[in-house]
Amino acid sequence: QVQLVESGGNLVQPGESLRLSCVGSGFTFRFTNYLMSWYRQAPGKERELVAQISGSGEIRDYADSVKGRFTISRENLKNTVYLQMNSLRPEDTAVYYCFWPGGKVWGQGTLVTVSS
Repeated sequence: QVQLVESGGNLVQPGESLRLSCVGSGFTFRFTNYLMSWYRQAPGKERELVAQISGSGEIRDYADSVKGRFTISRENLKNTVYLQMNSLRPEDTAVYYCFWPGGKVWGQGTLVTVSS
């Protein structure tokens, strides 16, 4: 059974940076085979796609709201996906979730709060 565990969420001030991590386990095949995604859900809003990355890491897509500020990356030998978040804004406040689209598996989420 696949499990995804996120970490790295915290309270930060506007303009600061955070790096989120997502470690996966239980995959049948090598981690490099799998497209992975980061989503977020802000209070009172629907969950939205933030970024996704192909198995090789060569193809990356971002929501318009985070382009130029967030970077998704992965270390396949560690079964880990990262989300580097720079120039954080109050509107980035949300619970951030790691998601494996192939198996529709979600992590438990990690809370990011951006506030002065």
